[in-house]
Amino acid sequence: MRGALIHICFLMTAFLAVVSPTLSQADNTNETQNPSLPNIADIVEVIDKASTPQTPTGEPPEWSTPVKLVVIFTILAIIPSLLAMTTSFTRIVIVLSFARQALSTQNIPPTSAVMGLALFLTIYTMAPTFYTINEQAIQPYLAEDIDFGELSARTAQTMKEFMLRQTRAEDLKVFVQMAHIAPPATVEEMPLHIVIPSFIISEFRTAFEIGCLMFIPFLLLDLVIASVLLSAGMMMLPPVMISLPFKLILFILIDGWGILANSLSLSFR
Repeated sequence: MRGALIHICFLMTAFLAVVSPTLSQADNTNETQNPSLPNIADIVEVIDKASTPQTPTGEPPEWSTPVKLVVIFTILAIIPSLLAMTTSFTRIVIVLSFARQALSTQNIPPTSAVMGLALFLTIYTMAPTFYTINEQAIQPYLAEDIDFGELSARTAQTMKEFMLRQTRAEDLKVFVQMAHIAPPATVEEMPLHIVIPSFIISEFRTAFEIGCLMFIPFLLLDLVIASVLLSAGMMMLPPVMISLPFKLILFILIDGWGILANSLSLSFR
């Protein structure tokens, strides 16, 4: 039972590492309207005290090996969700899936290739944000200039700045109203538990807009092929079978993958 409770606590800890630094600077009059989430450093300290016995000499206790393993596996389990929900990965993979559907190639390129391309395009588009996190958070922490709480706060702030640049004001307003909190004075003061779902909804909308625009020329080609086959009396012949080579030729001639990768990279502000 104790191991299960520790595992649940670490799941909460890993998630709060991204969403915890919020409205802690609010005054007493606003605390009742805008409640803040617990800080990640406080959560780690609580788990540390609950999972390790106090030494008689007064030295700081070390986490046991099972607890360390729980931490490692929990972080490894939560990384894919954080990658998909707080970076450019969601928009890129949706648009690439739309491109495959528009070409009517079914499983070509294979899903593993699409996911791999989306992953490396994500690393490319997120490189400036990762550079900032490395310079302002990771390297100072390794040099012991800041503590773990400051590391998580700086990382969350940098990620929030990226997400706010991609998020529509209308989506932020919707989630602020749903949370029943007072709107912050500036967008930068928006808590992360409001920014992240707003960012995800905005990414879905942007990806579907790009996908719809990309579908139009291929849909027109399908309509032309279907009209020609109907006028020739070849109603039993599937139009997709005839339009597929023309789609591929058109996509290759305009360097479709290069244009798509370039457009996706430029779509992030």
